[in-house]
Amino acid sequence: MSIAAPTRTFDVSGTRPVPFGRHVGVELRKMTDTRVGLWTLVVIGIATAGVILISFLSTGDEVESRTFLNFFQNTNTPQMLLLPVLGILLVTQEWGQRTTLTTFALEPSRIKVVAAKTVAALLFGLAAVVLAAVIAALAAAVGGASDPWADTEWLRLANLTLLQVLGVLQGVAFGLLVLNSAGAIVLFFALPVVFNLVSTFWGWLNERAGWIDLSTAQSPLYGFDSMTGERVSATLTGEQWAQLAVVCLIWIVLPYVVGLVRVLRSEMK
Repeated sequence: MSIAAPTRTFDVSGTRPVPFGRHVGVELRKMTDTRVGLWTLVVIGIATAGVILISFLSTGDEVESRTFLNFFQNTNTPQMLLLPVLGILLVTQEWGQRTTLTTFALEPSRIKVVAAKTVAALLFGLAAVVLAAVIAALAAAVGGASDPWADTEWLRLANLTLLQVLGVLQGVAFGLLVLNSAGAIVLFFALPVVFNLVSTFWGWLNERAGWIDLSTAQSPLYGFDSMTGERVSATLTGEQWAQLAVVCLIWIVLPYVVGLVRVLRSEMK
């Protein structure tokens, strides 16, 4: 007569959970450990420095336009294109490489993993803004303007920083929603084009673009009038803040929540 061996159990109740900061550090390292992630960071740095260099050289003898704010504002265009891609890749590259099984085995809390990815994306975005500010300050210091800091406004700088943060968050949201790098990137860049085409033929949509289209609602943060190109006040009106909040709910919060639910319910393979 055989006797079954007793099953051993391990008491893990006293095991301390992995600190959230360590999760964030791991997500930051994942971005630099992959070639696509590392090259994305390199391209962001090169594009930021390159735009400032082009702005510096293109002014010619008009040295008074070589101000810190002008240089810093010029970096918004490349960063608004590339930082959302960084946010997408930070979420999706693990799904493409099928390493999520290992990740969620080591950390069963998927919400904590997603939160760590989100924080890591925000840190990368803020680092890009700091890099732009440092290079812009150096360019302004040697640019030859009589007072390169005269037009600098903290509120305007805060608006431009918020612009980049929203771009990163939208990238993370689209990455969670699609869970595929190529699909999320195509969706991110195609939707504004589709909206512009539809609004051209649909007057009702065009009249309400500020409440629906993210780029339209974000335009006051740039600090320029989209029609005249003139610099406008950095103080947004109540209606402009309301429009920004509504479109952020549509294009950032909603995709993020739907994507988070999808991650929580997805079967790891």
